[in-house]
Amino acid sequence: MKCIRFHEHGGPEVLHEEEVEIGKPDPGEAQVRHTAIGLNYIDVYDRTGLYPGELPSSLGREAAGVITALGRNVRGFRLGDRVAYVHSVPGAYCEARNVPAARLVKVPKGIADEQAAALMLKGLTAQFLLRRTHRVQGGETILVHAAAGGVGSLLTQWGKALGARVIGVVGSEAKAALARKQGCKHVLLSGHGPLAPQVRRLTRGEGVAVVYDSVGRDTFMDSLDCLRPLGLMVSYGNASGPPPALNPLELSRRGSLFLTRPTLFSYIAQRQELDSAARELFAAVKKGVLRVRIGQRYRLSEAAAAHRDLEARRTIGSTVLIP
Repeated sequence: MKCIRFHEHGGPEVLHEEEVEIGKPDPGEAQVRHTAIGLNYIDVYDRTGLYPGELPSSLGREAAGVITALGRNVRGFRLGDRVAYVHSVPGAYCEARNVPAARLVKVPKGIADEQAAALMLKGLTAQFLLRRTHRVQGGETILVHAAAGGVGSLLTQWGKALGARVIGVVGSEAKAALARKQGCKHVLLSGHGPLAPQVRRLTRGEGVAVVYDSVGRDTFMDSLDCLRPLGLMVSYGNASGPPPALNPLELSRRGSLFLTRPTLFSYIAQRQELDSAARELFAAVKKGVLRVRIGQRYRLSEAAAAHRDLEARRTIGSTVLIP
């Protein structure tokens, strides 16, 4: 089968299409023929070595497809089932893959394969951020960075549906228009003056209950300054690089703030947690609470170009690779 691999860490140019043998699924695994593969910023972290791993390696944490083979001791799945997954081990940038059945969920009717591929990491991330890391309540004001991106667009839609007032931060006027359509009450442009004073004006000096920050280094300290006393800083990405080292006293000086750096895989470590989160996520899509915007499609062989566009912030919504 064809697979995108890299033999050294670096820029998008290190990605190459290769032929690899997949083999039969081991006990507890299912072989999935991919129909759509999700692109995420974590793929960039893996490629550059920010999240180091053994080389050579592939990329990709989420995909959707059809089960074509089953290993021994797999229960609850059959050949031909439409499934999707998010996996802590990279390797989705390929035509087919053997995946632990414990990581698979069935894709319900009414959810397209491209939607499912774009939802497993980004959608489940939005689910745990809004429903577990901080359980958003009606009437709260929340701040979402990269509000027109894959996770950000889901956070804004779902946050509004939960009754929150959403302030979005984006990088261009075009993205601002999209963020407003997706539920942002207010949209601020990054790089157009200090962020915190603008947020304070919008909240009558109070600040926001929670900041969802996927940008990292460039926004981290500004995000802290946007919080109300006892507010929660959720740092869940490093698009601009890792956040700076932080003296805990900075949290007390700003009003006894809380800080967390959550990861999806801690929230879906148990099968029942994965199933519960996926049910709530798929239900939100089917009810129209969430609209999954596939902003870009690339052939699997175009993975390097997809990475360039992602890093240059030329993408909107979710991006999928098509084998």
